[in-house]
Amino acid sequence: MRIVHKPLGRLLVERKIISEHQLNKALKIQEKEGGLLGQILLRLGYVTEEDIVICLATQFGYPYLPLGNCEIEPEIVQLIPKEIAYQYYAIPIDKVDKILTVAMVDPSNKSAIEDIEYATKCRVQAFVSTSTDIKKAIERYYGPLEEKFQKREPSELSFAKAKREREKKEEGS
Repeated sequence: MRIVHKPLGRLLVERKIISEHQLNKALKIQEKEGGLLGQILLRLGYVTEEDIVICLATQFGYPYLPLGNCEIEPEIVQLIPKEIAYQYYAIPIDKVDKILTVAMVDPSNKSAIEDIEYATKCRVQAFVSTSTDIKKAIERYYGPLEEKFQKREPSELSFAKAKREREKKEEGS
């Protein structure tokens, strides 16, 4: 997948998901209140979680994988320990040879990828999915979210924010 170097708002307008007027309204709110543009657009009801994730996936070069109709074999689910699935909001989807396909909220999280690769002894092929899809899949295959993880509900925008924070740290080193 090719990386697109355009701001999220511009991608949404170009794809005719939001209008220029809606973008400007959200940008004014962001300027006044702060926060992430995608979350503001969601709150205003202009976009869906999936709209944002698809655009962010395009923006950062990660393939998008909707999980709505995805059936995962029990032996595949067992490859990632429950604690890792909850911690990183990641779920294994398929395995071919030593390549494990994993849907995650934050596929740019190198620590998550390394932990999953270490735990599974497989190379991870990461896809991005919505936090709602990931949460439903984790609850379906691993059981209800444990209390310690319920407070840590990641947003669908976490991978973009986390990537920017990591880049800032790397620049400062």
